[in-house]
Amino acid sequence: MRKKFHPIAKGGLVGAVCLTALQYQAALAQVSEPTLASFEIESQPLAKALMKYSEQSRVVIVAPSDLVKGKTSSAVGGYLEPSMALDQLLKGTGLALQAGNNGALTLKVDASSTQEQETARPFLMAQLETEPAPASAPATEAVEDERSIQDTVIVTGVRGAPRSVIDSPTPIDVFTADEISQGSPSGVFEAIRYLVPSFNLPTRAGGGTATVIATGGLRGLNPDQTLVLVNGKRRHKTALINSVSSLYNGAAGVDLNMIPSSAIARIEVLRDGAAAQYGSDAIAGVINVILKEDAEGGEATASYGQNFDRGDGEALTASANQGIALGDKGFLNLSYSYMDRDESNRAVPISENINLYPLLGDGSRDPREASIDRMVTKNYGAFPQKSDIFSANMAYDFGGFEGYAFGTYGARTSILNWSFRTPSNPVSLPELYPNGFRPRLTIIEDDYEVAGGFRGETGSGWAWDVSSNYGTDITDWENSNGLNASLGPTSPTFFEVGRLIASEWTNAIDITKAHPLSSGGELQTSFGVQHRWENYKVEAGDEASYAAGDYMGLAPGAQATPGFRPDDEADATRTNLSAYGELGWTPTPKLFLGAAARYEYFDDDAGDTTIFKVNGRYELTDWFALRSSYNTGFRAPTLAQQSYSSTTSQFRDLDGDGETELLLLKNLPVNSPAAVALGSTPLVPETSKNFSIGFTATPFENFTLTVDAYQIDVDDRIAVTTTFSPADTRPSAVPGTTVGDQIQAILVANGLSSEISGQYYTNAIDTRTKGIDVVATYRLATDYGDFHFNAGFNKNDAKITGIVDNPPELASLGTIEIFDRSKQGAITDALPDSKITLGANWDIGKFTTNIRATRFGSYTVRNASNPTADYDVDPAWIADLEIGYAFTEAFSLFAGANNIFNEYPDQIREPGATNGSNMYDTLAPFGFTGGSWFVRGAYKW
Repeated sequence: MRKKFHPIAKGGLVGAVCLTALQYQAALAQVSEPTLASFEIESQPLAKALMKYSEQSRVVIVAPSDLVKGKTSSAVGGYLEPSMALDQLLKGTGLALQAGNNGALTLKVDASSTQEQETARPFLMAQLETEPAPASAPATEAVEDERSIQDTVIVTGVRGAPRSVIDSPTPIDVFTADEISQGSPSGVFEAIRYLVPSFNLPTRAGGGTATVIATGGLRGLNPDQTLVLVNGKRRHKTALINSVSSLYNGAAGVDLNMIPSSAIARIEVLRDGAAAQYGSDAIAGVINVILKEDAEGGEATASYGQNFDRGDGEALTASANQGIALGDKGFLNLSYSYMDRDESNRAVPISENINLYPLLGDGSRDPREASIDRMVTKNYGAFPQKSDIFSANMAYDFGGFEGYAFGTYGARTSILNWSFRTPSNPVSLPELYPNGFRPRLTIIEDDYEVAGGFRGETGSGWAWDVSSNYGTDITDWENSNGLNASLGPTSPTFFEVGRLIASEWTNAIDITKAHPLSSGGELQTSFGVQHRWENYKVEAGDEASYAAGDYMGLAPGAQATPGFRPDDEADATRTNLSAYGELGWTPTPKLFLGAAARYEYFDDDAGDTTIFKVNGRYELTDWFALRSSYNTGFRAPTLAQQSYSSTTSQFRDLDGDGETELLLLKNLPVNSPAAVALGSTPLVPETSKNFSIGFTATPFENFTLTVDAYQIDVDDRIAVTTTFSPADTRPSAVPGTTVGDQIQAILVANGLSSEISGQYYTNAIDTRTKGIDVVATYRLATDYGDFHFNAGFNKNDAKITGIVDNPPELASLGTIEIFDRSKQGAITDALPDSKITLGANWDIGKFTTNIRATRFGSYTVRNASNPTADYDVDPAWIADLEIGYAFTEAFSLFAGANNIFNEYPDQIREPGATNGSNMYDTLAPFGFTGGSWFVRGAYKW
C-alpha cells in the first residue's frame, strides 16, 4: 500500500518544485516601477516618522533604536523621489542614509554633524509580508536580537503598511527564533505553550491519534478555531483528527511541528478574531509563521536530554539552516530539523498476587507468574516519535516584480503501544502469544506544502500579490505485534490498517494601496479574492485487519486498531470561493479606524455567509492608547469531521462507578446509517461574535504593558457525542432492558459488530468564553549586564449557553444525554482557568541565563454520569532554567532543565490494580512524567 521514498529525495523534490515555480515567474511581463511617491508626513518623533516613510515609499529602513531615540523629524509633503523625501525627513537630526553591504538601507550619524554617536540598540522596520509587497524593497538585515516591543514590527492583522506591536489595533505577540529555541523544545507548538499566556497545549489531549497530533488552542477554544499561516499564506490541515480525545475532540487543525524550527525567523500570534480578514477558522485568532530570508550565513544546532526520573524519554534534536544569495537580487534559504524522542512511562508494576496466566487444571497458579514482567503498562507517558523536516524559502527581484516560493516537507513516524493483553485474556491465543501481547500502532506520515507567486506595484501605486499553494498530509497506519483473534491461530500479526489523506489547494489575489487624503491622513484600501479546494480521503486497510472470523466468537478485527473497512472509505471534496474588502483610515497620527467584510461560499452543506470586522486605536497620550475590536466569524466543518471513521480500543467509565472499561470505540461518519439511527444530522458551520477592548502603555523607556479583555460567543460548536456502548448497564426507557441493550440493537441493525461502541460529531452546543490577557516587558541595561523581563497573565472562563436537544431516535435510551457531563466539562472545566508566565533573560559578557516560571491554574475533570467521581487538579508552578556560554563568536553551548523542581500533577487515585497506571490526570498541561535536563550546542557562520 505504502510507497516509500527516501526523505532526502522528497526534500529535493520540494526544492525542485520551488525552483521551477521561481523560474516560471521570469517569463511573466514586468510592471513599470514608479520613480516618485506621494508623501504626507508631519513633524513627529523620528521613529514614527520612519514608519510613515516606509509605508508611503515602500522602502525598508533598518536603524538602531538608540540612534533615533529623542529625535524629531522634519515634515515632508508632495510627490518626491524616496531618497529626496528621506533627506528632507532627516534634516536637523544629525543622521544620514547609508547602504549596507547587502543592499539594505540603514541610518548613520552624519559625518558633518556635531552630534555624538551613542552605543546603539537595534531598531527594526519591515514591510508587510502577508500581503502585497513591492518588488523594489531591498532585503532587510537580521537585527532583531535586542529590540523592544515598541520597535517590533508586525505583518499580521494589518494590510499595506508597517505597524509596530504597540501600535496594533488588536493584541498580537511576536516571538523570535531565539525565544522559540529556549529550553530545547521538541517542536514549535511546545515552545508556544510557554510563550503565549492564552495558549493551551495539553501533553496528551486523549487517546488514539490525539497522542500524535501537536494540539493546542487559543483563549480556551479548539485548535481548528485558530487559523495558521506561513509567510501569510494559509497552511493545510493534518489528516489526523482528535477522534477519541478528552480535549478538543473532533478538532483537525494544523500541525506546526511539521515546520522545521530552524527555518523560522519569528512567529506572530494575533489574539483576536480575524475571519473577515483571512477566512474560515480564524475565530480565536491567527498564528503566522515567518520564514527566514537570510541570503548568507547559517547555523547548526544539536541537543540531547532525558527525564530526571527513570532516565527515560531520551530526546535528540538537530537542525541546520543555510542562506544562499541568488546574485544580488534574491535569496534561497534552506533548513532541516531532526527529532528522535523515546517513550517514557510512569506506570508501576502490579502486585504479584494478580494472576496474569490462566490457572492450571488443578487450580494452582502457573509457575510463569514468578518470572513475567509485572510492569504490564508501558505506555503511560510520552509515546516515541521520530521526524525529518525540510524547508526552502526563496525570492528574486526581476526588476519590475518579485517572484517568490517556499515549501516544507516532513516525514514522521509515531508509535502508539496499546494496552497489554494478558495471557489469560481470551484474545491472547497461546499458539501466537503464550505470554500475552501488546499491539502496536505505527503511523507513518508524509506532509508537504509548496507555495509560489509573484508580487509588485503598478505605476499608480497599487501593490499586488498573486499566489498559489498546495499542501497535503498523508498518514499510513500499520498494526504490528497484534492479531485478529476472530481468525484464530492462523491470524496474521501485522496489518495495513489504512490510510488518511488531507489536501488543500489555495489560490489568491490580494491588492492594496494607501491613499493620501486632502483633509490629511490617509486611507488604506485593500481587497482580494480566494479559491480553495479541499479533499479528504479514507482508504481501507487489508482485509485481515477488519475481517470478522468465527473463531470461538472472539472480537473481529485487528486488536486495538481494527482496519478501516470498505464502508469506512471516503473521498470527500469541496470548493470554497471568497472575496474580501478592507479599509484602514488614519485621519490623524493618533487615531486609526479599520473595517473589513468578507463573503464566503462553500459548495457543500456549509453554504455561504458574510462576516465583518471593525477595530480602532486611539492615542490619549504619547504613551497610552485605547484599542477595541468587534467581529463576526465562522468555521466550516472540516471534511474530516464529516467523513472520518475509525475503530480503536479506549477506556471509558460508562456507569460512573470510577472504574474504566476497555471498549472498542468506533467514530461514526455523520451520514452513516448507524450514526443516523443514533440521531445524527448534517453538520453546519460554527458562527462567532468576538468583542475585545484594551489598552497599551509605554510609560517609560523600554517598558510596555498591554491589557485586553475579550468575550467570544460561538454558536453550533461541533463536538463529539457521548459514547453509545453496548456495555452501558444503566436501565433504559424500555422495561427490562439496559441502555447498552438498546444501543446494541441499533448498531447491529446497521451492520456493525455487537462489540462496537459508537460516537459521532454534531453541532452540539453554544458557548461563551470570557477572559483577559495581560502582557508586560521591560529591558534594562546595567553595568552588571543587560536584562530582559517579561510577564504574562491569562484568565479564561468558558460557559455553555445552549445544548442541542436529544434527537427522537434516542428516546428508547432513557436518561442518556447526547452530550454528557464529561463532554461538557471538557469545554468548560478541563483547561486551566488561568496561566501566569514570568521570564527573565540576563546577558553579561559571554554568559546568558534564561529563567522562566509558569503557573498553570486549577481545572476539573468530570465523570460522564456521576458527579461524585469528578476530581479537581490544583494549580502548579513549573520552573525552567537555561544557561549558555559563548566560547567564540561562532560557537555557544547551553545547558538547562525544564520543570527543574520535578513537579507532577496531583495524584487523583491509586495505581490501577490490574494495570499499575491511571493515577495522574493525563490532561495536565505540563505533562505527568516530571522534569528533564538537556544540553544544546549552536554553531553559526
